[in-house]
Amino acid sequence: MSGASVLYDVPGPKAKVRNRVYTVLGGLAVLALIGFVVMRLNATGQFEPERWDIFNNAGVRTNIRNGLLTTLEVFAVAAVLSLVLGILLAVGRLSDHKPVRWLATGFIELFRAVPLLITIYVIWVLLLTNRDALGLSGDQPQFWALVIGLTVYNGSVQAEVLRAGIDSVPKGQREAAYALGMSKTQVMTTVLIPQAVRAMLPTIISQLVVTLKDTSLGYIITFEELLYTARLMSTNILVNGEDTYVPFIIVTGSIYVAMCLALSALANWIERRGRRAKTGIGVAAAGEPVTATDALETAPPADVPADAKD
Repeated sequence: MSGASVLYDVPGPKAKVRNRVYTVLGGLAVLALIGFVVMRLNATGQFEPERWDIFNNAGVRTNIRNGLLTTLEVFAVAAVLSLVLGILLAVGRLSDHKPVRWLATGFIELFRAVPLLITIYVIWVLLLTNRDALGLSGDQPQFWALVIGLTVYNGSVQAEVLRAGIDSVPKGQREAAYALGMSKTQVMTTVLIPQAVRAMLPTIISQLVVTLKDTSLGYIITFEELLYTARLMSTNILVNGEDTYVPFIIVTGSIYVAMCLALSALANWIERRGRRAKTGIGVAAAGEPVTATDALETAPPADVPADAKD
């Protein structure tokens, strides 16, 4: 089979040169845009030392740290719950029982279609309305509204990712597992899901990065995560009678970028370890070849009479 892609034609020499030219021009355009933005910010005095001296204040650093820890807490809980929910929904969508399959499919399609911001807001209103009945206090309604919203949305997306990974496993492995007498649960948990996770790991990690970034939607329900904390400080801390939006935006954006890069680096490390892992059934060493003559020259059984040996 040819190594050429069936999705597009392999570019020829002229096309390669043209693509390189477009890449260089696009890079220069991006650099020019960044330079223009930096010049405009400098012209309006956004890089003046007194504007950035606010980060030397212990209270500002403490608030940023607390907002960062709250963001990571929400992400950790939502990431685990979304992965668990994704596995359950993927298994349910592949179930042989129609009610289970229809229920899982309806759940996935519903929460993938509804904007995440609306989901979080609706859950927040429901939790606030039933705060006393649920025993919630303080900022717990905001916390759980954000966690549940992130869980149902990202869990639905992860379910489709895992379902695609399970469907990509060769059918021969499933049939071989059934031939060994394994139940469907055993086939799913020991054969299909491990291979699906390994095959779709980059996509799973990419969705986790989306989950991390979507924690910033907590600002709409006044949850004091990193973005809400930075926005609140930028309006309350004034320098020369002006707000400090730009310094806080740059610092907060840099923190989000650093967290996403760290998560991507972790994903690459896990993927490299998975490729180096010695899994599977080992191949036994080959023995010495046996000729037909050696095979025929076998000793007779001990219970055969001596005269029958001749």
